[in-house]
Amino acid sequence: MKDKTQPQEGRFAYEGLDRVIHERARLSVLTSLVTNPKGLTFNELKQLCALTDGNLSRHLAVLEQDGMVEIVKGIDRNRTQTICRISPSGRQRYLEYLEILEQVVRDAAKGVSKDVSAARTGQLASNET
Repeated sequence: MKDKTQPQEGRFAYEGLDRVIHERARLSVLTSLVTNPKGLTFNELKQLCALTDGNLSRHLAVLEQDGMVEIVKGIDRNRTQTICRISPSGRQRYLEYLEILEQVVRDAAKGVSKDVSAARTGQLASNET
């Protein structure tokens, strides 16, 4: 039987933080796409994520290769247009990633609330003297 007073091994390892998603620019891209399920043009995505053409292209290539996004090139008014969408599996992975990230926030909030409680107790003790 495991001793419950011992901390869980690797409790704060957060293995579910997907390294493909966790990179800031790719997180921005996926968040933009998950909130726009019909997709976004390359230029809309570039603007929303504050990325250059080259950076966005590079991150989209990583996400497409990993099956997280779908990129469709077409023609609109005689101009090439690139539409980017999050794939069904990409949406699932993103939602799983968010669950882990929410756990990180909950764990951090517990630690902060303990610090606040300790600080208040310390303040009360010092005010009484």
